[in-house]
Amino acid sequence: MAEQSHHPQARRAFILVAAAGLGLALAGCQIVPKPRPEAPPEPVRPPPVEAQPQPESNLPSDATRNRVAVLVPLSGANAGVGQSIANAANLALLDTGGERIRITVYDTGKGVQAAAIQAITDGNRLFLGPLLAEDVRTIAPIARRAGVPVIAFSNDTSIAGDGVYLLGFTPGQSVSRVVGFAHGRGLTRFAALTPEGVYGRRAAQAMIGAVESAGGRLIGMQSFDRNPASVKAALARLNGQGAYDAVLVADSGRNSAGVAPLIRVGAPSAKMLGTELWSTEADLGRTPALRGAWYAGPSDAMFNQLRSRYRARYGVNPYRLASLGYDAVLLAVRIGKDWRIGRPFPQVELRDPGGFAGVDGAFRFGSDGIAQHSLEVREVSAAGSTVVSPAAKGFD
Repeated sequence: MAEQSHHPQARRAFILVAAAGLGLALAGCQIVPKPRPEAPPEPVRPPPVEAQPQPESNLPSDATRNRVAVLVPLSGANAGVGQSIANAANLALLDTGGERIRITVYDTGKGVQAAAIQAITDGNRLFLGPLLAEDVRTIAPIARRAGVPVIAFSNDTSIAGDGVYLLGFTPGQSVSRVVGFAHGRGLTRFAALTPEGVYGRRAAQAMIGAVESAGGRLIGMQSFDRNPASVKAALARLNGQGAYDAVLVADSGRNSAGVAPLIRVGAPSAKMLGTELWSTEADLGRTPALRGAWYAGPSDAMFNQLRSRYRARYGVNPYRLASLGYDAVLLAVRIGKDWRIGRPFPQVELRDPGGFAGVDGAFRFGSDGIAQHSLEVREVSAAGSTVVSPAAKGFD
């Protein structure tokens, strides 16, 4: 800012002198008009952006029921599993007569983000699903902004929390259950073979904690790719770490059936242990090397009843994961009794410490949003499997 003069007389003298000088200049000079400046060029306007069409709801208005979306793949590689879950969800609604709940199924196989947006547009205030962890990560922010909780069917614990609840079975719980049972039967020296990948890493971490918690000793642990050469190399390294009483194979039943004969060569007396993945396959006993193995998973007693009702209605057997869809709807129906029509889903009810009962047995959500399942231990036999340690009926 320019400084102002504080001497009025000097300021008046300056103005007079300046005015006289200006008059002389005008008298002695011809005024030449300045050329008019050229107008600046018009700014280039970007082409208009076409508004993206927003989805519209095609569902009729409903003032007597709360809307619940089932997000599962009905197309693509996982369509069979997704259809089983969707069918079981509808069967649960029929079995319970859930008059305050309306279920709509959305196909995540054609785009999970579009499915979630359409579900919110349709007025759904609870999501059951998706199935895959990457799909949950995609839709979680969308659901969160809309105030819609997500009860996902994944087993990836990294996606739980902040409005996302995990109903799937996690390797940590099954590993802890079967290791604790084995230790109670006198086995103290443990080993593990884990496949490369996220599931294998989580199973390995769970094995370390389970053995320590049980009071056993972890002799060794090796990872492998799913090919015979890698399995043989991993077993050679594992057998070089010392003798063990029990060895966990943290892979599917089908893949474990290929590993079992190789284990029997180097450790013929070791008890084989499996995870909840084994519970999805009914023909484990076809592999002689697997007979006598133990694994932890959900009870099959009520699922067998569900299978019969499912087959009678749909003409085919369901995938084992269909129970997740059934139990998720049972949960929604139970809480729906106190869910005011048109209001957000009462998430606080999900944290009932007494838990819930379903086809897969008792379960409850921890503070981390992960379902804690009551699991049984089964022993593989030639005819299938038999229960050697029943699941608890509830939570203390």
